[in-house]
Amino acid sequence: MRHTIIALTAVSLAVSGCANMDETQRDTSTGAAIGAVAGALIGAATSSRSDRGKGVAIGAVAGAAIGGGGTYLWSKRMQEQRAAMEQATRGSGIEVSQTADNQLKLDIPSDVSFDTGRYDIKPAMRPVLDQIATTLNQHAVTRVTVVGHTDSTGSDAVNNPLSVNRAAATRDYLSSRGVAMSRMSIDGRGSHEPLADNTTAAGRAKNRRVEIFVAESAPAR
Repeated sequence: MRHTIIALTAVSLAVSGCANMDETQRDTSTGAAIGAVAGALIGAATSSRSDRGKGVAIGAVAGAAIGGGGTYLWSKRMQEQRAAMEQATRGSGIEVSQTADNQLKLDIPSDVSFDTGRYDIKPAMRPVLDQIATTLNQHAVTRVTVVGHTDSTGSDAVNNPLSVNRAAATRDYLSSRGVAMSRMSIDGRGSHEPLADNTTAAGRAKNRRVEIFVAESAPAR
């Protein structure tokens, strides 16, 4: 038990030193910490009483190496992709962010994407999608999910298929620019996930959007 506490204390100190690190370094340290904790616990559980201290130490070191290395590779790739997406969409009004599960999210607002009740892509959206497609083609290991949304104008019978059609139109355009269909999936949420108040014109415009999620493909087993 004493050895486990020592290992976990060292891990907590490593994490507390992340304040002055960049995002990649913080993710690496956090991954190493989580790996070290897991390794220490496994080492303690699988070692005999006499060798338990050694098992904790070895497990913590191995877990830190695996956790830190895996997180660094993931974070570095995703940050490169994020930087490329931000460059591709600069000045377009499209927001690029990173989700809690390490996907990149591109939020394309209505003034770029779709008019009320329509799913044909606006001319202003085409050059932006051209740039996004170029970036996706440069990072061919990622998976792409396109999600369409509507405002609350109309019923679910209208809005649900409309949101799917918006996602499909976006996917098809990206495909026409060389992004493999096999990498892309679509979904439509209708008016069920509003970002703003649907009782105002500005709110409805904000809700009428398409989102593109980009995620690292799972490694082959």
